Formats: sequence, structure tokens, C-alpha cells
Amino acid sequence: MTRAPGGPVPETDLSVSAPKGVAGGIPAVVSSARHTLGEMGVVRTLRTLSRLNQVGGFDCPGCAWPEPGERSPVEFCENGAKAVAEEATTRRVSRAFFARHSVADLATLEEFELGKQGRITEPMWLAPGASRYEPVSWDHALDVVAGHLQALPSPGMAAFYTSGRTSNEAAFCYQLFVRNFGTNNLPDCSNMCHESSGAALVETIGVGKGSVTLDDLHRAGLVFVVGQNPGTNHPRMLTALEKAKANGARIVAVNPLREAGLLRFKHPQRPTDLLGRGASLADLYLQIRVNGDMALFQALGRLLVEADDAGAGLVDRDFVDLHCDGFEEYARHVRGLDWSVVESATGLERTEIEAAFDLVASTDRIVVCWAMGLTQHKSSVPTIREVVNLLLARGSIGRPGAGVCPVRGHSNVQGDRTMGIYEKPDAAFLDALGAEFGFDPPRAAGYDVVDTIRAMRDGKVRVLVAMGGNFASATPDTSVTEAALRSLDLAVHVSTKLNRSHAVVGREALILPCLGRTERDVRAGRPQAVTVEDSMSMVHLSEGTLPPASPALLSEVAIVCALARRTLGDRTAVDWEQLADDYDLIRERIARVVPGFEDFNMRVRRPGGFVLPHPPRDRREFPTPSGRAQFTVNTLEVLAVPDGHLLMQTVRSHDQYNTTIYGLEDRYRGIHGGRRVVLVHPDDVAALGLAEGQIVDIVGIHGGVTRRAAAFRVVGYPTARGCCATYFPEANVLVPLDSTAEFSNTPTSKSVVVRLVPASAAPG
Repeated sequence: MTRAPGGPVPETDLSVSAPKGVAGGIPAVVSSARHTLGEMGVVRTLRTLSRLNQVGGFDCPGCAWPEPGERSPVEFCENGAKAVAEEATTRRVSRAFFARHSVADLATLEEFELGKQGRITEPMWLAPGASRYEPVSWDHALDVVAGHLQALPSPGMAAFYTSGRTSNEAAFCYQLFVRNFGTNNLPDCSNMCHESSGAALVETIGVGKGSVTLDDLHRAGLVFVVGQNPGTNHPRMLTALEKAKANGARIVAVNPLREAGLLRFKHPQRPTDLLGRGASLADLYLQIRVNGDMALFQALGRLLVEADDAGAGLVDRDFVDLHCDGFEEYARHVRGLDWSVVESATGLERTEIEAAFDLVASTDRIVVCWAMGLTQHKSSVPTIREVVNLLLARGSIGRPGAGVCPVRGHSNVQGDRTMGIYEKPDAAFLDALGAEFGFDPPRAAGYDVVDTIRAMRDGKVRVLVAMGGNFASATPDTSVTEAALRSLDLAVHVSTKLNRSHAVVGREALILPCLGRTERDVRAGRPQAVTVEDSMSMVHLSEGTLPPASPALLSEVAIVCALARRTLGDRTAVDWEQLADDYDLIRERIARVVPGFEDFNMRVRRPGGFVLPHPPRDRREFPTPSGRAQFTVNTLEVLAVPDGHLLMQTVRSHDQYNTTIYGLEDRYRGIHGGRRVVLVHPDDVAALGLAEGQIVDIVGIHGGVTRRAAAFRVVGYPTARGCCATYFPEANVLVPLDSTAEFSNTPTSKSVVVRLVPASAAPG
């Protein structure tokens, strides 16, 4: 749907059917084939998918779910196939396209339409005062960037964003360039997703990553899947849950929405599943209110402590006494928990929580998996601390089949952070980096995503360089963010395809086209491979096989090194050209800077790569300041929702990954041919005086500012009472820039108080 000049209009092709109760199966096969064949054709599809997630092949450009030790010849999911098709499409955006379409024209296209134009084939420049992008040479593009950066009064007036698809090698070189330039302004997509996880885990167990392997998940006795929709966002996780279930695990789903992938799974690569009923997954489905998870885990903690007080022996006293601090304070706190507050916060009956506790009491092999449903609230960090409290009390960290499992999104978002993409680097990393490359890295904290937007808005950042991603659409408070982007002197986007950010421009803009994960990367006559780190700390090689979409494309590594060489000149002792031509040399430098990467080049060439060390998992050692795991006391605050309002969360459709829209189908939820919907419990629809199918505006007020998302269709849906859900990025306009999680500064995209107003009503 093209944007109307006056704003969005109702989607006339949108239709609604009953939500599904099973994920996968024949529809997944059909959808995969439709997307891949439609974008790539038969021969290219077979050639490409046969190398996807295989040893010696390339890593999926979608999610960060790990590959098993023994891989299927078809080691990918439906959404992985869509991600590959989107990148390996045969469609091209040529200079003729840009000659026909002004930036104003691009701004009228929705994300779906922009992405479907195809791959960008050469550098494109929007000159000052121009209305259209025009093709330029790489030399000209690099000179434009270097000129702007060199002219800044201070390095801190530039910010350098990173998407989670950037390889380890590109990320390491990128942060090295930025710190040589003189700033730690390295906002990245982690700031908007799992920053809360990292903050909570570093504080409590000393490592900001998950503590489980795929084998642990298979061996678990109990798996919580909290605030996560694996059927859409990480479909291969359903195979792991199915295996855990076959090994005797029980599964508890905690989610405000009824999600098909947590109910039943038909493995699309198993003929018996295609024809049969598949595997039932969730033994218990807790349809919790949005933002009620902290109350749930505190309630489970109270039941655990009370049972232990009564002599049940459920607290692992040996582990707690030997490895933990703060248990008695925690126990005193949860003993005083008010059940009426818990029931109000969660929307659950006490009997439902007690049923979950019975499962907790039945095993100490407990894995808790979570995603954005836990990380994007004001109380996200305390909530994840409560998850850790429960696991520590049961001794379920550092035990086979047990631990914390934050399920990361983009394919190398965790690796980028490991490589130093972080606005608040620790002193040890900076010391090692400076010693290796002979310079003194800046020590002052830089800007994260939210602070970058504020700085652009306030004129403190004049240049934005984005290594992948879609900054305009991925970020909160769309109106504020777009105004901030339009105030820039220069925006630079390293991209494979068009997106909304290319149409939200300031005085000058550049699009630098790069190779995709699927494509051959040859430097100085030699093929190169990159590495990625998955959600469970496995590092492995990825080597593309397809010819590049255009001879003018450069790899991300080559672009970063060229920018650094052109910008820094004699200010740096780094041989950027040498690094750009041989990624083994980059890995040698990484091995000397980043702990856990010793003998990097040798170890990563082993089949399957290698796993990074994790002291809590490996040795029950906790690298906190005290050397012990930390129980925490967290005050439970229930988010107040006024009468006539709902608590909104943003979600993905099944036909998207982050801001990339593959299609207009969300078949598991029964939404077809459109995206401007708001999912509301039928009882709430009636109580609000609305009707299913009615067109409404979604209105939020925060800090005295009214935000409005126009023309959404009301869909009655089995979600928790008092809550609603909408797709992002369409609803990001409702997420206030200044509403962020405590300690992590992550936007509160899952805690937006809104009201639904008939679309004909006056603004306000």
C-alpha cells in the first residue's frame, strides 16, 4: 500500500480469518517455495538453499538461532528461506530507477514496496539541494564522507550505527575506525532489543550472554518460553523444543498472545508431520498481561521460598551458599509479596501460577528462554533479574540442561557486541585494543540509539553513518526520529536494498551498496570468509557462493577500511588496506584483543566452529565484582492503565524480519493482505464501545505529548484482557523517545498506554 499524501488510509485488501493452532506443516513449505522461487527462480533457489547454514556454506542472514551438531541437508526454516530470497533476489535497483524517482517519491512507498524493488547496484549520492539520488564513484562517495567527518569540530558530533547482520570482521574494523577517529558513539540494534538482558545478566552472573548450549535445551527438564514467538521469529527453535519434549521436558509458554508456534508444531521437513498432527509443545500456557512477567517470577520465587521454609528442600543450599550472595534478603522480600498485586499485574489466577510452580519444583534442569516481550519495558532489567533469582535458587545455572537463554534476533547481533560495538566499553577491552594498534582509545561513554536520536534532535550530532539496518523505521518515536534525521548534514547508509531511511534525508545523503551474506567476497584475488556468533556463543565461518549482484559492490569490511583510510590518513598506524584484503589478518588481531578468540583462524575452520568461554556455564564461576552470583531485591510496580485505555505491545508479523517486510501475510494470526491492524480481546472491543472491523486511530499520551497512529482495523483476537498488539514499524510512532527501560535505556515498545479512537473522531 502506497502512502497517501495526507497519511495512511485503510487497507482495502486486508482480510481476517481465525488464528491457527499449529505452526509449520505444508503451509510453511508452500510459503518458502513461493518466496524463494518468486525472487530467485528454480536453479538459483536450489543452488543457494543447499549451502544455507551448512559447513562450508553461508550463515542465514535472518535470526541467530544456532545450528545443531548434526545438520540436515535442509537446515533452514521458512523465514530463513525468505531472508535469503530477499537478499539473493534477481531484481535490481539501477541508476535509471533513481533517475525516475525523487526522494519525495520514495517517501510515499511503504517498507514492503521499497524492499521489493531489488538490490542496489552502485553508490548513490543525494547532493545538497538535490531532489534525486545520482550515481557516483566510490572515490567520490568516500571523499564526501571523509570531508564531513574531518570538518566536524569534535569527533563526538558523529554517530556510527551498526545492524546485527554485520560480520565479526566488519564489526571489529568498524569499532577500530570509530575509536581511532575519537569517539565511542557506537549505537547498535542491541540497544533496542537485548540491552536489558545484558545489563541484568552482567550484574547477576557476570556475563551478559546466555548460559546454555543447544544440547542443554535438549536435556532440560523444564523450559519456559517467555515473551517470545518462536514460530515466527526463530522457527528452528521449534525443532529444539520438539526434541526437548521428546526427551521428557515440560514446556511453559508465557505470552499475552495465543501463538500457534507455542501450541503445536508440524516439522515441515518430516513427511510424517506433514500428514499427521505434529507435536504438542506447551504443557501450560500462561496468557499473561503485558508487563506482568516480573510479578509472575516473583510469585514463583515466593512459592519456592515458602516450600523450602516448610522443609521441601527445593532451594539448592549447597549452590547458594558456595556461589551466591544476597539470598536471605531476596527470600525476605518475596515472602512479603501481595497475591492480589500479583493477580492484578499478571491477569492470571493463582492456580495457574501454582501449576507453573509445580513444574519448577519437579526438576532443577530449568531453562528460561525470552526475547523482546521481557526486554522492552521500564522494568525489564528487574524482571530479568527475577528470572535469574529463580534459577539461582534452584541451582539451575552451570548445570547441564539448565540456565538462562536470551534468544537474540539478528544473525550476528551478539557477535557485534563481542567485537566491541558498544557505547560503554570496559577498560580492559580498550587497553587491549590500544596496545594492539598503538593508540589511546577514547574513554568517555558514547551515545546509544536513544541518546543518538536526542543528540541529532538537539544538533549535537551532525553526521550519522549506519552500517546496515534501517534506522528511521527501527527506532522509537517516528516523528521525532525522522525530524532528527532530516536535521543532519550527512547520513550514510551501507545497504543492500532500499528502506525508509533512504527517504528520510537531511542536507546530504549517501547509499553505499555492499555484498550480502550469500555472495562471493573476493579480495586481492582470494576468496574471503567472515565469521558470526550465534545466540549460544558458537562462532563459525560464513562464505557466500553467489556472484555479486553488481561488480560495483564492496564488502562491509572493504567499505569500513576504505572509509577509515580516507578519513584518518596519517592519524592512524593501522594498515587498513592490508586488513581489507585478507580477513585472516583481521582475525589474528581479534585473537590478540578479544578474550576467547585465541587461535581464531585455526579453531574457526573446524567443522561447526568453536564455542566461546562462559565461566558460569563452564565452571560455575561468576565474574562479578564479588566473584559470586547475585540475588537481587526488586520492587514490584504495576503499570497503571486508566479506564478506557489498553496496554499496547508491538510485534512482528509472520512475513517480516525486523523492519524487512517479506509479504503481507500473518497466517498464524489470520491476518491477510495488510498490516494496519490492532489485535484486541473481543470482550475489550465490546467494553470500549467498538466493533470488530472498525477503523480506529491509536492514540497515546506521554509527557503531555499526544502521539497518533492512524487508520488501524480492530481485530478481535485471543490476547490477554486489557492489552492490544500492533505491528512495528507502523506503530513505532506511538513509542515515546523518553520512555525507556531503567538501566538499559531500551525503548518501552511493549508498554505503551493507548486508547482507540474511531478514525472519524477529531484529533486529541
